[in-house]
Amino acid sequence: MKAIIPTGGMGTRMRPLTFTANKHLIPVANKPLILYPVETVADTGIKEIALTYNPGQLDIIQNFLGDGSQWGVNFTYILQENPRGGLSNIFQVCEKFVDGDSFVMHLGDNIFTGGIKNLADHFRKKKPKGLVGLVHHPENVRLGVPYFDENGKLVKYVEKPENPPHDFAVPGVYFFDNIIYKCFRGKDKIVPSARGEYEISSAYQWLIDHKYDVDTLEIEGAWLDPGKVQDWLEANFYLLDLNTKTKINSEFDKTVKITGRVTIGKNCVITNSHLKGPLNIGDNVNITNSTVGPFTSIYNNCVIIDSTVTESVLMESVIIDKVRKNIENSIIGPNSNISQSNHSEHYSELLVGELSKISL
Repeated sequence: MKAIIPTGGMGTRMRPLTFTANKHLIPVANKPLILYPVETVADTGIKEIALTYNPGQLDIIQNFLGDGSQWGVNFTYILQENPRGGLSNIFQVCEKFVDGDSFVMHLGDNIFTGGIKNLADHFRKKKPKGLVGLVHHPENVRLGVPYFDENGKLVKYVEKPENPPHDFAVPGVYFFDNIIYKCFRGKDKIVPSARGEYEISSAYQWLIDHKYDVDTLEIEGAWLDPGKVQDWLEANFYLLDLNTKTKINSEFDKTVKITGRVTIGKNCVITNSHLKGPLNIGDNVNITNSTVGPFTSIYNNCVIIDSTVTESVLMESVIIDKVRKNIENSIIGPNSNISQSNHSEHYSELLVGELSKISL
């Protein structure tokens, strides 16, 4: 079995951050998002992984991930010329890579805290033509929803139904036998949906309609889909709470107070500050006279002076300097500089890019 991890798409729901950065390289709990699916797939024992990318993005993704040897796998990079082509379009551009094998597609922006090994093991052992992972979700009306007969057998898969019969939803991991490529050919091939894309639901429905076995299996652990800013913050909170351990790799004096679980990277300089966990601080971070955390991740090379930062994500090389108001529930992009104005308390000086969001 092989794997496909898409790293393309437009990232429109994460703008303005994605104007200058690939969404999959933005950190969640101080780990770039793409590393979660890479590690999850590698944990199943799959060795061959295709990474699809947008035009102009190859160097960015390849320079970051390399050849896959770090995780004991081999990466093949495949261009997806049409980033708006939909998930099934990714199947098509990866057909040569799949080369007659079965495969799993794990979306590059989905996180499964319990992994997908139980699904991979089931698929290898039972050998259905398709396997649908299931999660419970209170808002499955905006997701793909499976429908079952009285015996619990999958009979239909519907995108965004008006009245779902239960709270199951289909997250971003899909297992297929190679026979799925028949759904793109012949008189009864699937057609694009109303939004002009080949849908994953159509591919599964083609298997069901042609009497092929399509199994379902509930996914272990939590499913996180940080596709929008608030979802990203919530994923950050969840993973910090789940994974943060007290691990301190820098030295500092008694003026620093630590409450809760805090991870601190190398070469950090921290003085006269209160660190509240869960909190993850990267390498080469300077914090002075500040309160940081809880539920906050600070990436490498950041500087925080005379400020309070909580429930936020700071990306690389952010400077927060003498800001009187607390910074909360925020995502701050790399190389940003936020400081208190020395001119007047009656106005603010802003340099704001397209689609930015500011609350003063």
